[in-house]
Amino acid sequence: MNYHFDFDFLAGSAGKLLEGLRVTLELAVAANAMGVVLGFLLCLVVMSRSAFLRWPAQLFIEFFRCTPQLLQIVWFFYCIPMMVDVFIDPITLGVLALGLNLTAFNAEAYRAGVQAVPKEHLDACVALGLKSWQRTIYVVLPQALRSAMPVMMTNGIGTLQQSALVAIVAVADLMYVGKSLATEAYRPLETYTVVAFIYFALSLPIARLVHIIERRQDTAMQR
Repeated sequence: MNYHFDFDFLAGSAGKLLEGLRVTLELAVAANAMGVVLGFLLCLVVMSRSAFLRWPAQLFIEFFRCTPQLLQIVWFFYCIPMMVDVFIDPITLGVLALGLNLTAFNAEAYRAGVQAVPKEHLDACVALGLKSWQRTIYVVLPQALRSAMPVMMTNGIGTLQQSALVAIVAVADLMYVGKSLATEAYRPLETYTVVAFIYFALSLPIARLVHIIERRQDTAMQR
């Protein structure tokens, strides 16, 4: 291989990469916030006794789990503005596409956490005369969140990485900026290596934290 790596040209493009990184973090943080909140609400609807509520929610989950996220992003960016005939900010559409996808996956994580809540705790809520919303907020949610946390954090890492897909619809995130720099300088190896390292540096600490939480949970269950 007679190729000489040269990363010097990226020194003058640090500002562009940082701006792309800012957009990527905005997408990831906002989508994760949406997924954490809406995921629990969707979980409650899926576990509802009413089939009128349960089946549409289950269909929502299966749609986002069983279709490619790239297709979902393209659909949101091109179809929603045509349907509502209103211009929507690309960042907003990106958050919506990523957040709803994450909502579907987090709903399943929450459901596993809710099902893991001991029946004795629910019986105690009835004995104490807690209302349904009090039982959900003060008893079910904390325990379900604790059980589902490792899975949701892993889903969050996936959303951070999948946010690179918005580059296909020209959202100026880290991946889009990297692609532009690689094309302008004819240095794809150096550019994509740096971009990959940035994604890796963002994801690794979260992955290690997930490992620590899982290990502590395993230790607590063995006591």
